[in-house]
Amino acid sequence: MSTQAVGRLTVRPLDPRADADVLHRWVTHPKAAYWMMQDARPEDVESEYLRIAAHEHHHALLGLHDGEPAFLMEHYDPRHVELVGLYEPQPGDVGMHFLVAPSDTPIHGFTLAVITAVMRELFADPATRRVVVEPDVANTAVHRLNEAVGFVPVEKITKPEKEALLSFCTREQFERATGGAA
Repeated sequence: MSTQAVGRLTVRPLDPRADADVLHRWVTHPKAAYWMMQDARPEDVESEYLRIAAHEHHHALLGLHDGEPAFLMEHYDPRHVELVGLYEPQPGDVGMHFLVAPSDTPIHGFTLAVITAVMRELFADPATRRVVVEPDVANTAVHRLNEAVGFVPVEKITKPEKEALLSFCTREQFERATGGAA
C-alpha cells in the first residue's frame, strides 16, 4: 500500500470470523462512537462483517501497520449501498469508511497517514474517479482529515442513522492535497 514516516501500511481482506474479536474491541471503544456499534456484542460484529463479506457492492479490508492490525477500511458502490437515493452518483464513484484502532501509544500523524494510504488504495483502481464520504456532521475531526486529503464538502444529507456531510474527492484533488500521485 504505502510506506509512510509512521511505518508500513498495508491492507488484506478482512476475515469476519478470525478478525471479529479485534474489530469488536475497536468498534465498541469510546473513540469509535461515530461507528455506531458501541453496544455491539462480538457475535453482532461478526454477523455484520459476514454480511459485508457476502455483499457484492460492499467490501471490508483490515489495515496493518508494520504487519499488525491497526485500521479498518471499507469501500462500497454508492449506487447500491449507503447513499442510494441521496445523491446522483457518477461513473467511477466509490464510497469509503475508515476506522483507526484505539492505541495506548499514539503515533503523531498516524491517522492522516492511514486516510492517505486508504485513498491511495482506492485510487490504485483506474476505474475509481471520485471517492465519496458521508461522515456525521458533528464529526469535525474527520472533516479536517478529509479536507487534508482533498475532500470538498458538498451538502448535508439526512440518512436514517445520522445527519451526514456528503463530500467528494477526485483523483486530481487528492494529488493536489497530498502533493503526490494517487
